[in-house]
Amino acid sequence: MQKQKKNTVIPQSRIQTKKATLEKINLNVAGIDIGSEKLYVAILEQPVKCFSSFTAGVEELILYLKQFGIKSVVMEATGIYWLPLYEMLEAAGFEVCLVNGAHSKNVPGRKTDVLDAEWLRELHTYGLLRPSFIPSDLIRLLRYYVRLRDDHVSMAASHINHMQKNLDAMNLKLHKVLSDIMGVSGMNVIRAIIAGVRDPQKLLELCTQTLQGTKKEEILLSLKGNYRSEYIFGLKQALELWEYYQEKERECDKQIEQILHQLTDHLPTPENLSKPKEIRSNKPEIPDLHLLMTKLCGTDITQIPGFNAYSATKIISEIGTDLSKFPDAKHFTSWLGLSPGISQSGAKRKNKRRKIINRAAQVLRQLALNVGNGKHTALSSFYKRIRSRAGAMVAIKATARKIAVYLFHFIQKGATFVEEGIKRYEERYRKQQEKFLEKRAKELGFNLVPIT
Repeated sequence: MQKQKKNTVIPQSRIQTKKATLEKINLNVAGIDIGSEKLYVAILEQPVKCFSSFTAGVEELILYLKQFGIKSVVMEATGIYWLPLYEMLEAAGFEVCLVNGAHSKNVPGRKTDVLDAEWLRELHTYGLLRPSFIPSDLIRLLRYYVRLRDDHVSMAASHINHMQKNLDAMNLKLHKVLSDIMGVSGMNVIRAIIAGVRDPQKLLELCTQTLQGTKKEEILLSLKGNYRSEYIFGLKQALELWEYYQEKERECDKQIEQILHQLTDHLPTPENLSKPKEIRSNKPEIPDLHLLMTKLCGTDITQIPGFNAYSATKIISEIGTDLSKFPDAKHFTSWLGLSPGISQSGAKRKNKRRKIINRAAQVLRQLALNVGNGKHTALSSFYKRIRSRAGAMVAIKATARKIAVYLFHFIQKGATFVEEGIKRYEERYRKQQEKFLEKRAKELGFNLVPIT
């Protein structure tokens, strides 16, 4: 039989008699419910007023807020509709609190636009809402062009697939022989095929001397196919579209370069600048990108395994260089969605997977996968150890979190990274396990004796 637990008696002196109360800490605030066509504004002791979402309506809304001396405005991040309103309110001098809609759920069964605006204002008055992390204006501008460039890269990749599809339709297996169909040799051959060249020997001569020496027979076999006019037409259009998006990427690179100079021209040039890491794919045509990113961050974050100047640009465009809003690395990794959530009720406690869509976290996950598949680094050994125990998905998330911690300390504290290597990491991990086993054996009344 299980022994019943005795009821715990709390002394009367420890019982708090003071009632829990809420205090209004944010005065002169307004709540705005955002829609595609209408904006509902709630101000204390005033009826909820509706404005048009056109620019004229927003300007009227701003005058209305200033009329009643409103200093702070709260609204939900609704699709893309919040962005123009946020920028106009920010330019007008208001303190704008943008919140996650999941953090401001209304009472069930009472869902209207008017009540949503009042509910947001009420929660913000009592300080119960946590504002979302919004970088500075120039960082947001940089983020826009970096994301636009990523869209062009994605579209260009889809047209590479279209080229390969048309080559397969003609039974030309060149992309199976060459490691990169978009390299110098591959592009020379594709352009010649579109121009009307059909002789495999002549097409082979367009490849580099190295390929002609190592893969001559394979290339000749791959260039014998069924050259049909409709597939040549599709190949030509796919190439033209790929070249079009390449040009759009270069235009974005010019804009990104201008913004980086605005952010860094007044900053000092770092001493002992390390050698830039190679950017293997989708390299931006930005001179001295590594130098610009080092000046912007105040330290060379490409020292972290997996980082190069391009990945650093993508990360900084999402998070900026001012992480002071995060008290420590734990809060930062939680915001990224890389730390496990905890769900506890009574004695039941379990880890809860949180669904957080964060572009910076997506970049860190990709870096973690690249580092994990690499060699000779402590992070790759860490990734492989976690993967063998918990699977690839958990290993990617754990490694991404570790990289995020390094990144936080680099940006906030100007730390440097020293690669300890796989051997030293495994020795350190072995000592940790030995200490744990010795402690556990002692708790159970045993002595841990090494095998001789």
